[in-house]
Amino acid sequence: MNTIPAYSGARISGCWTLISDGSGGSEGSLDRLLPSVSLGLSPRKRTTSQCKSEPPLLLTSKRTIYTAGRPPWYNEHGTQSKEAFVIGLCGGSASGKTTVARKIIEALDVPWVVLLSMDSFYKVLSPEEQLLAARNDYNFDHPDAFDFDLLTHTLRKLKQGKSVKIPVYDFTTHGRQKEWKTVYGASVIIFEGIMSFADKALLQLLDMKIFVETDSDIRLVRRLRRDITERGREIEGVIKQYNKFVKPAFEQYIEPTMRLADLVVPRGGGNMVAIDLIVQHVHSQLEERELSVRAALASAHQAQPLPQTLSVLESTPQVRGMHTIIRNKETSRDEFIFYSKRLMRLLIERALSFLPSQVHIVQTPQGEDYEGRSFHGKRITGVSILRAGETMEPALRAVCKDVRIGKILIQTNQDTGEPELHYLRLPKDISEDHVILMDCTVSTGAAAMMAVRVLLDHDVQEDKILLVSLLMAEMGVHSVAYAFPQVKIITTAVDKKVNDVFHIIPGIGNFGDRYFGTDAPPDWSDEDLDEPSY
Repeated sequence: MNTIPAYSGARISGCWTLISDGSGGSEGSLDRLLPSVSLGLSPRKRTTSQCKSEPPLLLTSKRTIYTAGRPPWYNEHGTQSKEAFVIGLCGGSASGKTTVARKIIEALDVPWVVLLSMDSFYKVLSPEEQLLAARNDYNFDHPDAFDFDLLTHTLRKLKQGKSVKIPVYDFTTHGRQKEWKTVYGASVIIFEGIMSFADKALLQLLDMKIFVETDSDIRLVRRLRRDITERGREIEGVIKQYNKFVKPAFEQYIEPTMRLADLVVPRGGGNMVAIDLIVQHVHSQLEERELSVRAALASAHQAQPLPQTLSVLESTPQVRGMHTIIRNKETSRDEFIFYSKRLMRLLIERALSFLPSQVHIVQTPQGEDYEGRSFHGKRITGVSILRAGETMEPALRAVCKDVRIGKILIQTNQDTGEPELHYLRLPKDISEDHVILMDCTVSTGAAAMMAVRVLLDHDVQEDKILLVSLLMAEMGVHSVAYAFPQVKIITTAVDKKVNDVFHIIPGIGNFGDRYFGTDAPPDWSDEDLDEPSY
């Protein structure tokens, strides 16, 4: 096949296109690719398929790429409406797939991207296979070396926006570590591996298929450098493994799948023309996936009676009086904080009454039996929607001993007006817990719905979620209740209106700014949130 000179109008979908940058040259001298240390004396290093430190972001020369979160992937019904866009990267060992993936991530300039490596899904070796691997006699380049069932299940869940656990593979011990990595939420998933196109079920999950083509000599030298300096192997073993397994596997299993690719990229990460073409196509696909959740919520489920899942704190003179103080724009910050905390305590106490309980008989100091109640569940976990929801944590801790706390950061995009998930930190095994979800104000319900969706995607049962808020608008109540009819909603007051910029009327103002003493942005919403301080 002839190489097509690079141009931005090359067609992607449904074709096999070879993209060159027109340079015609090879990727530099092979000598430059050799390891800079002595090949025979390289110290052994314990390396895994993941980075040593795993923060929820990736730093590039242009921006910070968040690896947790994304814009809304659900509609006003709370159900899945758009899936993540999945790019499959295939190519021989050391062809530069990871470099191409990172170049794409940087050029995309999209906040929510996940890089999933096939290297994480090697099968667990038996003792006999471990011995073969130690002698470089185990074929890691055969399709049977990979756990395709786990890989397909994981990628499908991740594409659907679900939380997944990814094994962490250690190339030195040829085994999985005990701790698996949790990954959740992305607009774009880049999946790379030598057998990315080798499984039919896996292929069906790929929206775009890219084959990275690199000269075999360059791939060999790169593999030598990587396996010796990063994986602590000897040069003789690397060459033996390459000749016995890697090269034959490429010719038999990998190279033939090039015909399945939508795009063939020579020279890997150095081919910026091809990367620009890929980025253009992905952006066009993301534009088709854009949603206007708040606009949909504003016109849906309104003018209905308030749902039975809503519980409003009784408007006693005390509660009414505290609302009078915190709603007054002239109230000082100290008084605002004091009376807000009083209301929060009452609200949390009210929420706890909706948790399941069972009969519990105890003996009093007088030697008499008392028939009481006790919590009937495994655990209670609080999850605050940053930053305003964080102010409710002390009230929860005051009444629940040793309660676990999780955090979710949701912000309103100032350009689109839509909520975006930027950060989350949830306790382990939260799927087994009753969760008290805390936010101080809920207007349209968009942020609350996103937070509930996050919990559901982490396998929390819907009927075990309690949404607690100091103040809600009727619109927000309807939105959450319609989308998630089993979620219990507890608040101290419900206001009837939301204005054109989604402020609750009469409302309470920007709770976070009044509580923390910060200035509100010009176009704040009751659900707008600021960056956390950490």
